Amino acid sequence: MSRRHPFDDALFAVKRTSIAPHEFVLDAIACLAPTTRRMFGCLAVYVGEKIVLILRDRLDSPADNGVWLATTAEHHESLRLEFPRMRSIQLFGRKVTHWQVLPADATDFEEAALRACDLIRARDPRIGKVPKRRVLARPPKKTYKHAPRRSAKSRR
Repeated sequence: MSRRHPFDDALFAVKRTSIAPHEFVLDAIACLAPTTRRMFGCLAVYVGEKIVLILRDRLDSPADNGVWLATTAEHHESLRLEFPRMRSIQLFGRKVTHWQVLPADATDFEEAALRACDLIRARDPRIGKVPKRRVLARPPKKTYKHAPRRSAKSRR
């Protein structure tokens, strides 16, 4: 019988790398060299300077899990013709948001997500937005108070 030391498991522990939710989406647009960043506890997907998608698979608010499309309200109607189950994100508490979700629990989720990837590869202008640049607050200019100049008479 071999004795194990409690620290033996720690020696062999490997830092678990997070796996992208709905990773097949990244594979489908790999030819565009997408980049990813963590956002809202999800994975934001950029093509060039445009954010195109957010991939979400979380335990909190599971109704909003799936593929979020970065779009604007003016494109909702035409996109809904292609994605009948698409809807606004509920997590933000507003009826209509610019972010639209292809819900992961929809029967045609993978098909719809891959269709969205087709549109992104075709550079469809309805999907993707250049994020507004955040203006960093500048620290206030330092003002230095100088001692009042003394006249030649007062220096004597």
